[in-house]
Amino acid sequence: MRDLKAGKVGRVTKVEVSPLAASRLRIGLSQSEFAKMLGVSLRTLQEWEQGRRAPSGAAKSLITIAIKKPEVIKQLLAA
Repeated sequence: MRDLKAGKVGRVTKVEVSPLAASRLRIGLSQSEFAKMLGVSLRTLQEWEQGRRAPSGAAKSLITIAIKKPEVIKQLLAA
């Protein structure tokens, strides 16, 4: 109780963000926007970000391009 009154919390929870999610956040896209940009379902992207599934080889390549050069993917989608 003393710790609580002193402002000390009993538990600290750290949330680890996947590299895919961190990259998506860095380029400023929501999950639904990023999924649409990649041409996959929102659920598929969530599974990748949470580590329950891994993207295929082709999807990995597209993700790499989307992260390194998001403007290229946006231009292609706009055409």
